[in-house]
Amino acid sequence: MKHLFSIILLVHFFTLSLFGVDATLKIETDVEHRSRIALVDGSPVKNAQVFKILLSDLKISGHFIPDTTHHEGDVTSNLILPGLKGKEYVLKYSMKQTSGAKLFIRLLKASDGTQVFKKSYAVPARSKMPFLLHKAISDVNNILKYPSISWINRYVVYAIYTTPGRSEIRLADYTMTYKKTIIKGGLNLFPKWADAKQRAIYYTSYKELIPTLYKLNIYNGSKQKIASSQGMMVCSDVSKDGSKILLTMAPEGQADIFEMNVGSKSKRRVTNFKGIDVNGRYIDNESRIVFVSNRLGYPNIFKKSITSAATSQVVYRGRKNNACDAHGNKIVYSSRESNNAFGKNTFNLYLATSGSSSTRPITTRGTNQFPRFSADGSVVLYLKQTGYSTSIGYINLTSSQSLLFPYNGKKIQSIDW
Repeated sequence: MKHLFSIILLVHFFTLSLFGVDATLKIETDVEHRSRIALVDGSPVKNAQVFKILLSDLKISGHFIPDTTHHEGDVTSNLILPGLKGKEYVLKYSMKQTSGAKLFIRLLKASDGTQVFKKSYAVPARSKMPFLLHKAISDVNNILKYPSISWINRYVVYAIYTTPGRSEIRLADYTMTYKKTIIKGGLNLFPKWADAKQRAIYYTSYKELIPTLYKLNIYNGSKQKIASSQGMMVCSDVSKDGSKILLTMAPEGQADIFEMNVGSKSKRRVTNFKGIDVNGRYIDNESRIVFVSNRLGYPNIFKKSITSAATSQVVYRGRKNNACDAHGNKIVYSSRESNNAFGKNTFNLYLATSGSSSTRPITTRGTNQFPRFSADGSVVLYLKQTGYSTSIGYINLTSSQSLLFPYNGKKIQSIDW
């Protein structure tokens, strides 16, 4: 068990050093390409949380300039308040949470009250109310023919430490308003979505004598043992069609990256280094991987072909680049920029591409960790710690809009979406 926890701590050193863009808003998108919109609440019982979630969805989309005032009015009326005539659109809504959650929306032109779109939404469980709001804003976005923001409808999956040697794996919406525990009891870590439709996850269980990777269907609870290995066993990435996964394993004491065919369970070694290679991510149409390695004597980001031995350095700035994610040819990584042995250190996130050595920062202060691309690569999720405050952060890479949601729960071990 002592060896097990030393392995986990070693992985944390490279990929999970704890606890994001800054709370200030930077806007680069031409405002003419975004719609000015106001929200009008026609709910029987006003709910500040509902308004806040709708406002967040509109902001992070990068396609709207929302009025931040919580207006009230009749959802069935086409009357537009005089003060809102200068907007392009008014979104009227009514939320009822008596039995389950029911949402009704109407999108109106602010100039004359003409109805553009209306729709009703319902879900039996009140706790899933945030997903109704996300779906409504996603639909409004689509009706106005903006690029898809379907990522706001997705689950986030994450693991938290509850007590020493024990953890839980939970689902959440992107705002962390909805939360549900799906695995508890024992030490279960490193959840990773197993498919694009988010029907199953991979996770590592330490209940057995050796670390074991399982695949869990989150809807029917069926569980399948995938692989086990001495030292460590972590699924770090999944191919687009779900047929292959990247594993970090340490069968001989040092961590290396392997690719497994899920159907046949056959594995091939992708890296073979007498040091630490972890956190493999597919890039370049899954012909290559990026990963974290201490080949230079300190953690940095490297890439290599799946089939050849040649390895090249990706990042040339910073000497403590300890976590990364990839989408297409884009790479986001976390870099330690201070060296405080007895306190918090500054970690910032940088964006790079697999075909260039240039990078650009996307955070500027605090401790920013766990970067994860959205399914379409347009948004980065991360954890931010400033002082004693921890937040779930999001950066829209196109508009440079950023949002932070306070997180006051147990320590997050890993996260995926």
